[in-house]
Amino acid sequence: MAVRHNSEVKFKIGLDENKVPEEISWTAKDGGINSEPSKAVMISVWDHKKKDTLRMDLWTKDMPVDEMKQFYHQTLVSMADTFERATDDAKMAETMRDFCTYFAEKLELKS
Repeated sequence: MAVRHNSEVKFKIGLDENKVPEEISWTAKDGGINSEPSKAVMISVWDHKKKDTLRMDLWTKDMPVDEMKQFYHQTLVSMADTFERATDDAKMAETMRDFCTYFAEKLELKS
């Protein structure tokens, strides 16, 4: 299949003098997003040659801890959903969701 369109997602990270993120913004023109601010970003890339995941996790120093906990919870829930769509393994996806419920309860997150 030939590539018919290229799409880009760009992240702009403003760093302080110690290279700690102060500001994060992202642009995804195909999604209608133009320089939207964010407090955190997690990116995973699959290296098929090494069979390994490359990761980048960044957050601004003013990201509140309670929001970071919620961000992690929502990321885990979305990973369970994506896992089910990608593998059609509903049983394991539900096990992952059970963990997400446990995670939220232990952190006392509100729905």
